[in-house]
Amino acid sequence: MSKNHVSILQEKEVDVYPSRIHAKPEILKRQDPVVHSEWTENASLTKEQSDFYDQKGYLFLEDFFNQEELNHYQKEARDLQITARESQSDRIIREPGGSEVRSVFAIHESNPIFNKLSQDPKLLGIIEYLLGSETYIHQSRINYKPGFTGKEFYWHSDFETWHVEDGMPRMRALSCSIALEDNFHYNGPLMVVPGSHKEYVSCVGKTPDNHFKDSLRKQEYGVPDHENLTRMVKEGGIDTPVGKAGSIVIFDCNIMHGSNSNITPMPRSNIFMVYNSVENQLVQPYSGQQPRPDYIANRDAKK
Repeated sequence: MSKNHVSILQEKEVDVYPSRIHAKPEILKRQDPVVHSEWTENASLTKEQSDFYDQKGYLFLEDFFNQEELNHYQKEARDLQITARESQSDRIIREPGGSEVRSVFAIHESNPIFNKLSQDPKLLGIIEYLLGSETYIHQSRINYKPGFTGKEFYWHSDFETWHVEDGMPRMRALSCSIALEDNFHYNGPLMVVPGSHKEYVSCVGKTPDNHFKDSLRKQEYGVPDHENLTRMVKEGGIDTPVGKAGSIVIFDCNIMHGSNSNITPMPRSNIFMVYNSVENQLVQPYSGQQPRPDYIANRDAKK
């Protein structure tokens, strides 16, 4: 067990990123590194890429997967969407106000192709460099945003939810979004606020019990206030890292991000793999409530 792991275990009762406990939103300074490794010539990213991620909070890598690999992922995603329509599994999330499939969770556990994808050596080399340790899958899912009807994902920091509702102690996690279709500026792509990962927005509103049952369809708690979001956008702007299918976006757990609804004919589906450091394992949720189900927040680093 590393010194960092011991340190985290010792301070697990100390909430260094409190949220949803005050009457007004607050801004807290980030207390964790963004890049957890020292760059060397043997690193899996160039110095420019590493510095960009540190400063902006995300990294876009086009043509990361070749067409043959992509064909497998696209077919599995389409097949999964079809079977999910008739499934009553809790892992299937529907669109707000409808029955269309919005997300399918824990795909790395249920699907061998996506399990292999989660362990892709080229991808893991980058992830482990950025997080500075071995990692495990905290959460995996496919988000479907069909043409004409795909709904938005409102602005949020993933870490705020993972910290409050899952008990993730520190900012030592990230997401990898893999584009299954071409992403354009107009079909509801991921939007990020560069530099926003350096601040933590402590949100208002006590978390309702079993909040995940509604928040995965439409998030209403743990979202930033308009004043701070406006300030962040004025300071950092909004980037939409878009490109062809097979491209990936890696983004820090605390960056402010969201996506618009898709009223175009072009669908947008993405695989999301969330990686957490093995030295940042979950403790009891800081909300004091019961943990969310394992298919949303994996509490076993061996899975």
